[in-house]
Amino acid sequence: MRDPVTAYVALGANLGKPAQAVCDALVQIGELPETKVVRHSSLYRSAPVDSSGPDYVNAVAEIATRLDAVELLRQLQLIETAAGRERPYRNAPRTLDLDLLLYGGARIDSARLQVPHPRMGERAFVLVPLAEIAPGLVPPGQLDAVSGQGLTLLK
Repeated sequence: MRDPVTAYVALGANLGKPAQAVCDALVQIGELPETKVVRHSSLYRSAPVDSSGPDYVNAVAEIATRLDAVELLRQLQLIETAAGRERPYRNAPRTLDLDLLLYGGARIDSARLQVPHPRMGERAFVLVPLAEIAPGLVPPGQLDAVSGQGLTLLK
């Protein structure tokens, strides 16, 4: 049996009841096989980036999992689908979005999965919640670079 890997997942939603969708997804992630949620950030509200629609509710979760990265991604996508996620176009408003940000120290660059997530360093809605639960993972000065993106702490 493989040792658990520490991974980080970004959660976001802006359709339906987004705060409830994010909270429900945190529970569902913890129910995945051989996976537990170690901790999660507060909830934050953010304006859509490169998109339109209502504001998002965002969070980041630290998990410990024995699933490999591709299987973890598949399981996360099943949770999205069960929440009504549709993908009509890039950056479309969504009922739930789960992004695998980091998977241990792995660097993965395939057509299906890129880890670390390629845009995580550009987005306050990822960096601020990540820094809340794992400040050592956010390089000094990177939060300053995204400080104008209008993120609000919800709870």
